[in-house]
Amino acid sequence: MTDRIRTIIVDDERYSREELGFLLMQYPSIEVTGEAGSGEEAVLKTLQLQPDAVFLDVEMPLMNGLAAAEAMLEMKKPPKIVFATAYPQFGADAFQYEAIDYLLKPIDEDRLSETVRRLEKAILTPKQQSPAPMKSCGKLSLEEEGQIHFIDPDDIIYISREDPFSKIVTVHREFHVKTPLKELEAKLRLYPFFRIHKSYIVHLKYAKRLVPWFNGAYQLELKGSSELLAVSRNYAKAFREALEL
Repeated sequence: MTDRIRTIIVDDERYSREELGFLLMQYPSIEVTGEAGSGEEAVLKTLQLQPDAVFLDVEMPLMNGLAAAEAMLEMKKPPKIVFATAYPQFGADAFQYEAIDYLLKPIDEDRLSETVRRLEKAILTPKQQSPAPMKSCGKLSLEEEGQIHFIDPDDIIYISREDPFSKIVTVHREFHVKTPLKELEAKLRLYPFFRIHKSYIVHLKYAKRLVPWFNGAYQLELKGSSELLAVSRNYAKAFREALEL
């Protein structure tokens, strides 16, 4: 058992490494011991520094994050892997590499706090297992007015927060539940959902058209919905990149 989690940050963009490093500095349990700008460098740094955890980007030239994670798992003492990327579609593949979590950029601080808690459970208290990322049935359970509904995540068009409820709009009907937005986002992280605003999460397959709005923001038109959703300027670039792949 150790007192702190020795961590390496891997990303081919220096700004992204610096931003994540700044966020991780807020946690006394995390010690950032190194950085790497490529998958190859990440593997070498992991061999040299023997970190407890690696925050790993997916899309990098030559050796990508998934290949680097595979190499790390072959090591005598493999680190815990946290993927941090702008691309949600690699989520299912990522968990084949025993990932602790899959974070989407721009990184939400509440989600990062959840990730750090998982690392603390897995590393600082190794006898206690971290929670499974999702139930194997693939259904999302929702409690509405005392009834439990089980829905297919691929039927969800978007989710919005309208306090005190979260509104879940599906191809069939709407649900209003008390579950917070960040908790729903965590449950759906293996599916191609993307946060476009502090109050909205959308399923990428229903994205139809982005309409310029003001100050670098957009409005999003979705298949199966007549409502235009606001896309915050902070999320617009990563959202457009996710749709272009």
